[in-house]
Amino acid sequence: MSNLESGISNLQVEYALGHSSRELDRLIFQATVFAPYTRQLLTEAGLGAGMRVLDVGSGSGDVSFLAADLVGSNGYVLGVDRSLVAVERATARAIRRNLQNVDFAVGDPAVMHFDKPFDAIVGRFVLMYQDNPARSLRNMMRNLRKGGLVAFQEVDSTVCRSWPAVPVFDEAARWLAEGLRSSGARPELGLEMHSLFLDCGLPEPSMRMDALVSGEDDSPVFKLLAEAVRSLTPTLEKLNIASADEVEIETLTDRMRKEVSAKRGVAMSYGLVGAWAKKPFTREIADSLS
Repeated sequence: MSNLESGISNLQVEYALGHSSRELDRLIFQATVFAPYTRQLLTEAGLGAGMRVLDVGSGSGDVSFLAADLVGSNGYVLGVDRSLVAVERATARAIRRNLQNVDFAVGDPAVMHFDKPFDAIVGRFVLMYQDNPARSLRNMMRNLRKGGLVAFQEVDSTVCRSWPAVPVFDEAARWLAEGLRSSGARPELGLEMHSLFLDCGLPEPSMRMDALVSGEDDSPVFKLLAEAVRSLTPTLEKLNIASADEVEIETLTDRMRKEVSAKRGVAMSYGLVGAWAKKPFTREIADSLS
């Protein structure tokens, strides 16, 4: 593992979905569903063999594993997360996979210092939990070489809906967005990525948006939303957005599936907005924003 000075900043809002074992399982399920989209983003962005990569907010390790596959045996990936439980889970998974080119560490890359710069900084669903995303990203970029790649995938909750409208699905989508927003997160940050990159002194980013849309009974789109709501239910209750009795979490997946099917409709997941650009050679990136 690289020599580093670990630190935890005070710039991150509370992660409203928690760090329980079930939440880590949910993240792995979500990662399985979204893996093709994230791989496509990283490939289009130019992540390739031999690169040294920092994965921000690495969670259970899935984005790190995708990156490790793309950079190959001559590359290296360091996944960093604020949660010790998540880092332990990711490390155990890497050992089981016998991966030699990926490590995990506890900390916040916005305040950490590393022994040498990275060729790329990547992340999925992480800037949305920063109190000041632009300041956090600028600070992370101190660890990125000039000409290095910045590639993030952030959520757009506005696309999560059913058609024709199904009340139970659309209500669950509203709970997710409102719960995240009320807890201090930014459930539409994906739509702000263009301006966010510019605020960080980066060029206008290339962008793409992906989402899962399906009306099939066995589509993961229903479980994807229901499990996110499950992890968020304590926050929904705390903020008086919805009670556990209203959510009826144990039957939520089936109720959404049956109602969409009854209308011969479709359901769409929350979206993934990807953005990528390279750190300029000629402009210095300030350590932080005032």
